[in-house]
Amino acid sequence: MAEKPTIHPAAAGSPVRPAKAPTAQKSLANTNLWSTRVLVTIALMCAISILLTFVEFPLLPGVAWLSYDASFMPAMVCGFAYGPAAGLACGIISVVAHGILFADFTGALMNFVVVIGYILPAALVYKRIHSFKGAVIGLALGVVVAVVMAVLGNLVVTPAWLGVPVDAVVAMIVPILIPFNLLKGILNSVLTLIVYKAISNLITPKKDQVKGL
Repeated sequence: MAEKPTIHPAAAGSPVRPAKAPTAQKSLANTNLWSTRVLVTIALMCAISILLTFVEFPLLPGVAWLSYDASFMPAMVCGFAYGPAAGLACGIISVVAHGILFADFTGALMNFVVVIGYILPAALVYKRIHSFKGAVIGLALGVVVAVVMAVLGNLVVTPAWLGVPVDAVVAMIVPILIPFNLLKGILNSVLTLIVYKAISNLITPKKDQVKGL
């Protein structure tokens, strides 16, 4: 007579249950790059940046058509605190808003090019060298790239949209364009170091905070 297979007591009468499929809550886990707090801070910086576009003044005597405002500073603070993408987002939103509010397409296009040249190198360097030294090196590099982008942008945009001869733009490079954009970059960088040092502990995650900056 054949022996009956032995059935474990715990298994008797207990149907095998299939493995649970991942719940919607788990499958839709938060994969956002920025937290809600970071997004709110970036939005606040964008608003401050837009407001700063209304406070402008000339830097060079006799060149009233080139005015300075500190609107790039909040964007750079965002770049230092949350990375290049956050800085660029803040800077570009500010530039677009300024162009719409002032109906200044040419200025918006120029600022769009310059804000990328200024923020992207500086934020990338600071992300890699997360120290005061890295901030200074990044800002210096950002100023140089922004000056180059401003000169190239003027050579392309000014003749195309404003009808200014290329020769006239070339004649302004050394006496006007380079000094103005250099001063603008230096002022923005100094303000960035001051403001970021003052508020970095409030807006930056504790693990990313840097002593001395």
